Amino acid sequence: MAKQNKLSRQFQAWIDARKKLHLSHAHVQMARELGINPKKLGNLANHRQEPWKLPLPQYIEELYFRRFKKERPDSVRSIEQIVADNKQKPTDRRELKRQHREDSNPENTAQPPAQPDC
Repeated sequence: MAKQNKLSRQFQAWIDARKKLHLSHAHVQMARELGINPKKLGNLANHRQEPWKLPLPQYIEELYFRRFKKERPDSVRSIEQIVADNKQKPTDRRELKRQHREDSNPENTAQPPAQPDC
């Protein structure tokens, strides 16, 4: 059986909202950029009971356009991609620091300190 990845609550809430409300990755990213609470999305998605409301995906697109003056984000990334990138960041940083240390001090690591003549 495959090991289930543990996600933080903030990311898990967005994944649950995406599945429950049938949103695309782009709609989830737009809602996150707008600062919408994923737990409150269900209150906005009752357009069948309240016909004057827009369906949730269209409502998110409209709010996004009002705020950012563009139809969609420049690059759409899923929550899973964001989590994977966040896990990879510390490893990349450590590797970059190690390379920087090696590049900046090649003479110190190659030769032992010289003995002074008395």
